[in-house]
Amino acid sequence: MARQLLALVLAPLSGLFILALGNGFLSTLVTLRLNMAGASVNTIGWVSAAYYIGLALGALFNDRLLLRIGHIRAYACFASLVAVSALAQSLWLEPWSWFALRLLGGWATVGVYLVIESWLLTSGDRSMRGRMLAFYMIALYGALALGQLLLGVFQSAPVSTPYVLIGMLATLSILPLAIIPRVSPLLEQAVPLSPLKLVRITPTGVTGAFGSGVIVAALYSLLPLYLQQQNYMVEQIGQLMAIMIVGGMALQYPIGRWSDRHDRQIVLIALGGVLVVLALALTLVVGQFWLLAGVLFLFGGGAFSFYPVAVGHAADRAPAGALVSMSQGLLLINAVGCTLSAPVLTSVMNALGEDGLFYGFALAALALALFFAWRRGVRPAPQPVAPFAAAPMQSVVGAELEVTEALVTGAEEARARAEEETPDDSGNPAARHSEGTA
Repeated sequence: MARQLLALVLAPLSGLFILALGNGFLSTLVTLRLNMAGASVNTIGWVSAAYYIGLALGALFNDRLLLRIGHIRAYACFASLVAVSALAQSLWLEPWSWFALRLLGGWATVGVYLVIESWLLTSGDRSMRGRMLAFYMIALYGALALGQLLLGVFQSAPVSTPYVLIGMLATLSILPLAIIPRVSPLLEQAVPLSPLKLVRITPTGVTGAFGSGVIVAALYSLLPLYLQQQNYMVEQIGQLMAIMIVGGMALQYPIGRWSDRHDRQIVLIALGGVLVVLALALTLVVGQFWLLAGVLFLFGGGAFSFYPVAVGHAADRAPAGALVSMSQGLLLINAVGCTLSAPVLTSVMNALGEDGLFYGFALAALALALFFAWRRGVRPAPQPVAPFAAAPMQSVVGAELEVTEALVTGAEEARARAEEETPDDSGNPAARHSEGTA
């Protein structure tokens, strides 16, 4: 079984690792280069937001290309566009040109994730998908962390060198998928759930997905800017960013297990409270490298865990027929939060000074914790119908395929129990079941 699993995941995950290794430090590099060129904080925020606008657009439309031309050819198209968008940034250092290029890069990057996720989740049977997803997370977050360390390597190199490397890696990532003699499966069209209906079904899930996007996107795009303003060297910034990402990878699963055994709303409230404390602590340790690294490790673990716990809560509340559409809708809500993150938090930084980024994190986490506490008072948690499964950010098609048999079976059993216990007008069990809201 282990050899069969390795054969299924080796090629797509090798391609993902190679591409993410270069793409992992591109967001940080963009922020640092614009700051060195004298761009304003607001300009940097909008260029950073362009990447997430591209992610949102790709989450809506990229599956159409995949369905039309297949996995391998679609991956080649998306990876090539990632390479082009990175290489073109070495030709111009003009904010609005970079805005367009980052928009293109985000659109292409989410297409890469779509291809890899859908390939993995449809290659093996249901009993193997959990392990495939674990390999996916290790490859993605590991490459992102290692990519941050490359910042220091190119500190004294010509300005165009890191962009050339990113373009080379994106192009090379096509080879593992192109040389294997495997035909990937066809996929069905996925249609997102209406945002208004999604809010009615699970306001906690929607708010958690949105808040996660706001915080995590700012960690990638604005934290390097803050660290540079604090006179950290580029190599040190890369190390701190890598430590934060490793924290997100290391702590997500333990927090997910915790959410399986307790009310997920309680876990979300606790995560919000802990992030408030950690955000304020960051303002006190910013001048001490190793203390800052330790706090960022914990902060990354908590911030990156918001999204999967929120999705797990939404799945607990969802009727069986809405699970797929709900997952897709939450992805789009998360992308909206990512898009708004940099413009909003750069305004906070301008108003409150250099530490405004961390105060913004604290305010966002506090607002989330208070909202979750209010929602729990309005509607206590039901019995969970399915266990937590660690879930990285996914594409629309990837989200559709992530719905497991356990989720569907659990939701159907919950509905059957409700039908048996609810009497109709004649005193007999009713045949209908009303949908609950979170």
